[in-house]
Amino acid sequence: MSIPTVIPKYSFGLKGDVSNNISYLDEQTIIYPAGSNLIIYNVDQKTQKFISSSGADCITAMAVSPNKRYVATAEKNGEKASIAIFDMTTQRKRKTLTPGEENSQSYVSLAFSPDSKYLVSQAGAPDWMVTYWQWEKAKSMASMKGNGHTANPIYQVSFNPEDNTQICLSGEKLFKLFRYNEGNLKQFAFVKVEAQNYLCHAWLSEDRLALGTDSGKIQLFEGGELKNEFTVHTATTTGDKDSAENSRKTTPLHPVTKETVPVRCIAVYSKGFICSGGSGTVCLFEKTDNKNVFRKTQTVGIWVDTSTQPPQLAGSEAQPPTSNEIRSLTLSPSEESVICTTITQQIYSLSLSNTGSGKGGSSASFDYLTHSFHQGEITGMDVCIRKPLIATCSTDKTIRVWNYETNALDLCKEFQEEAYSIALHPSGLFLLVGFSEKLRLMNVLLDDIRSFKEFTIRGCRECSFSNGGHMFAAANTTLIQLFATYTFENIGNLKGHNGKIRCLLWNPDDSHLVSCGMDGAIYDWNVQNVKRERECVLKSCSYTSIAIMPDLRTTFAVGSDRTLKEVILADSTVLRQVSAGDVVLTQVVLSHTGKMLFVGSSSGTVRAMKFPLTDGGEYQEHTAHSLAVTRMKVSYDDQYLFSVGQDGVLFCFKVTDKDGRGLKKEKDVNFSEEVLVTKSDLEEKNTQMSELKTRVDELKMENEYQLRLKDMNYNEKTKELRDKFVQEIESLQAINEAVRNDREKENTKHAEEIQELVERQNRTLEELDNANSQKLLTEYEKYQELQARSQRLQEDYEHRITEAEDAHQKALQELTEHYESRLQEKGLQLDQTNDEHRQKVMEYDELQKQMEEDGDQEVLDLKNKYERQLRQKWEENTKLRGEAGILNKKVSSLNEEIKKLNAEIQRLMQEVKKRDNIISSLKNDIDGLKKEIQERDDTIQDKEKRIYDLKKKNQELEKFKFVLDYKIKEQQRQIEPMDTKIKRMKAQIKNMETELGTYSQDNKALQFEMEQKELRLAAADKELHQERQRNQDLRVEVKNIKCGLHGALAYIQEPDLLKKAVDDLRKKYLQDHDGGTTGEQERETDIHSEYARQREHLERSVASLRKKLAKDTEIHRADYIRVMQDNVALLKEINDLRVELKKSRTQAHDLEAAIKIARKQGFDDQAAIASAKPTVPSSNLAKVEPPDYSRLIEMQKTEISKLRAMIRDLEGGKRPLSRTKLPPMQDSLVTVQ
Repeated sequence: MSIPTVIPKYSFGLKGDVSNNISYLDEQTIIYPAGSNLIIYNVDQKTQKFISSSGADCITAMAVSPNKRYVATAEKNGEKASIAIFDMTTQRKRKTLTPGEENSQSYVSLAFSPDSKYLVSQAGAPDWMVTYWQWEKAKSMASMKGNGHTANPIYQVSFNPEDNTQICLSGEKLFKLFRYNEGNLKQFAFVKVEAQNYLCHAWLSEDRLALGTDSGKIQLFEGGELKNEFTVHTATTTGDKDSAENSRKTTPLHPVTKETVPVRCIAVYSKGFICSGGSGTVCLFEKTDNKNVFRKTQTVGIWVDTSTQPPQLAGSEAQPPTSNEIRSLTLSPSEESVICTTITQQIYSLSLSNTGSGKGGSSASFDYLTHSFHQGEITGMDVCIRKPLIATCSTDKTIRVWNYETNALDLCKEFQEEAYSIALHPSGLFLLVGFSEKLRLMNVLLDDIRSFKEFTIRGCRECSFSNGGHMFAAANTTLIQLFATYTFENIGNLKGHNGKIRCLLWNPDDSHLVSCGMDGAIYDWNVQNVKRERECVLKSCSYTSIAIMPDLRTTFAVGSDRTLKEVILADSTVLRQVSAGDVVLTQVVLSHTGKMLFVGSSSGTVRAMKFPLTDGGEYQEHTAHSLAVTRMKVSYDDQYLFSVGQDGVLFCFKVTDKDGRGLKKEKDVNFSEEVLVTKSDLEEKNTQMSELKTRVDELKMENEYQLRLKDMNYNEKTKELRDKFVQEIESLQAINEAVRNDREKENTKHAEEIQELVERQNRTLEELDNANSQKLLTEYEKYQELQARSQRLQEDYEHRITEAEDAHQKALQELTEHYESRLQEKGLQLDQTNDEHRQKVMEYDELQKQMEEDGDQEVLDLKNKYERQLRQKWEENTKLRGEAGILNKKVSSLNEEIKKLNAEIQRLMQEVKKRDNIISSLKNDIDGLKKEIQERDDTIQDKEKRIYDLKKKNQELEKFKFVLDYKIKEQQRQIEPMDTKIKRMKAQIKNMETELGTYSQDNKALQFEMEQKELRLAAADKELHQERQRNQDLRVEVKNIKCGLHGALAYIQEPDLLKKAVDDLRKKYLQDHDGGTTGEQERETDIHSEYARQREHLERSVASLRKKLAKDTEIHRADYIRVMQDNVALLKEINDLRVELKKSRTQAHDLEAAIKIARKQGFDDQAAIASAKPTVPSSNLAKVEPPDYSRLIEMQKTEISKLRAMIRDLEGGKRPLSRTKLPPMQDSLVTVQ
């Protein structure tokens, strides 16, 4: 058979002693170490992925790159340390960094550069070497001893978030800043205060750091200078924590005192920073206006809800927990949540949205990210057969029950004493736990673990239920005791071991029990006879675990001799020994089918052995725990392998074949869903359920009553609103009609005014056109003459200018050659002077640099002891500075000589300027000639200026127009809210009318039906009354007949008289009855026919009235729609008229401006109107037909009068007529007139 493949599925635990042991990869994914693996956990999907650090004993530090693509881990393997870089996209190892000649056995801190290209590592004792890596090339760029010549430990190293070359170290009495330069790490920004014990630090910005101390303080540094210091105060509350929203009580997981507590971690975010503030406490600091001051806004602790203790720390046997200091903090990329880890190997999360400043932040608290983990070594483990449960016990005094299908913690309970061993009943309903004083049998309830039987077995290190669950075995030092599970009877005691018993196994049918111990003995016990049948003793080996084949022929054992043994108990011989190499095998487990074998080692690895065993012992090794494996189990269906170790982590592995397929199940296991509940708990739950049901019924009744009240109120409001809006609609229709009449009058008035203005404008335009044409002809002739004269003058002066330029060029060339030679001489002198100055400056800088370095180094190393020597050095430094001052004076004298040379150059330049002045005088002559041309141009400019003045006046009129437009817009803005409100109310009215129509129709139908029912009921009552009267009449008549018969009985002895008496009775009663009955039947028939006729008539009348009502309703609806359409058409027409009014206003403004200008210039109005017309060629002027301005003016007048009427109505408190409130038109009317 091939070697089975073991794939990690899930882990329960955290490696808490790793530096920076948790970080976000993205908003939903975090990474943390567990055992010797890195766990990538998806918070939303609750899934895990594993990255194995194969070949490493344990992980000591971790770092995630800023781009979240790479993760670096510091691994320890024996006495060697290395750094592994993993790529998160492929989840494989990218590089391995191996140190050079360092003596350190581990790394204490790692950090990536801001661009993720470099890595800095801080090694541990004894060297404390800081190494600057270019990790992609696995190259060490620089390294040095971080703590100098001291032995102070260093706790953290980090990069400047803005600079790849700056790093920071912090540790005990140590805080240093280094800069990488040309293969060296050089210290800069020396700290000028007494260093404290710095446990952590974080970069707040490019040059600002926050450092946490062991005295509970945070120091703020900028460039090595202390700017401020904060004290982290913790709350003194140790009692219950009240919440404003509910009355449940919560208690802090760890008591908080006023003692100073160390600040172990700091995390920076956009608003400030977060730091640990004591046992299970985090403090939030936010920025203020002063960059050196941070305000403490919130203190958040780790709390436990006592009202829902299980599955956390339940039961009365719990002890107060130990310190729970926070070791590491990380923020999500969106800064919405914080996750922290503690030294007790727990992971907690907090939502920052619940910690708003002053907004209920006091109710925020940390909660488990998934569930709690074991804090110490796991000493016992067992797997259930009928349920997917795993039970574990640990040195942290807790017992936990895990569900490996849902990957959840079902139960957890803490006790006062440590549990050494644990066994889980096959049904999953009972636990057998060995404590230091007693062995206890417990019930596994729905939400608790309760003891119900105790056995006087002290320090039981091994116990086990039989496969059937009816028996269990417990190791009492060297004695094995057998008990009945349900009767608690001691079935027997198995004696034979001389050392501690380390393993107990039952065969499948529970007929035999196999045990092994530290004495090197393996015994096979017959449970029925309580006798030892087979054995194999090897005193050179102390066995720690065994596995047996189902047929009991072969046993596999591991022990202290670093071998896996295949033992034949029948012959008491060792058939085969497989060497494990340099590690000790601590556990061995065999599948229930007897086809797969797994072993665990002291290094924390799990080996899948090739089965049957071979002499070479082929296997596949899988990295799991960081310490020795203490227990291993296989699930009953052989699908899962479970292992626990001294590191407190539980690993679940999926067992597959070599192709990755799951193993075929030979046993179908259907997990049971039964749970154990006590009668008192069940009754309490039922009582709560009945109380809640009663409360729900009361709330339903109350809600129904409130709904009925609201319906009544809404119906009343609907009726009121309907009446109100019907009245408003009628008033709006009347106002709309009045506005329509006013608009028609204004339209006619505007049309007449516009016609008059057009005629006047045409006359003015014609006159202006004729006058301007004549003036243009005369001016054009004068312009031609001036242009010819200017051309002649220009040719003459160009000839004179060329002659003067030639003479000037010759003189200028001579002067240039002379002064260039002198400039070359002065330049050589200046170069020599600059070289001497540069050399002096370099000597001075080198001397000053050396002195400063010596002075700074002596100040740091010999601060207290050599103060006098320091003063002397400072005096020497001042002397050197005096010499430097003398050199500066020499430099200044050379600068003065340079200035003199520059002055000479300036003088020569002035001579050149004189020559330029001669040229400028000649140019002035040219300018004088040009002035004559300019004067002619001035006349033209005057004309243009007049045109400009006209344009300017036009602009002023445009401004006036803009003001009026602005006022119109303001009025429209005031109208728009009312318009929107009217629209909304109209839509509401329409909906309400629709509902009202439906309601009225339903009411009418119901009323008609009710009337019919009432008519039928009245008829039925009438018939009932008549029947009762008839019944009464008949009774009286029967009574009279009885009386007559009684009288006739007197003649019973005389037949003739008897016959006559009977005949008289017949005549008296029977004839009257027959006649009366016939008449009554006829009357009754007439009544029914009349009732049917009247009913048919009324039904026809109701039907005709219904048809008439429906017809009237349709007519009214059509009228209403027609009125609304008319309103829409009128509003559209009003908007069109506004556009036309705006155009007419503009044209009227142009006409008025033209008339005013013409009057000032002495022209008549007709000429001004003609000039203000659009620019049309004079030849085609007669062809342009004027627009119908009279009609527009009349329309605008009508509109203005209408709007005035609306304004008067609005001022009188009336409601607006239309959907929009029109702006006032007073100023526009004045302009048009």
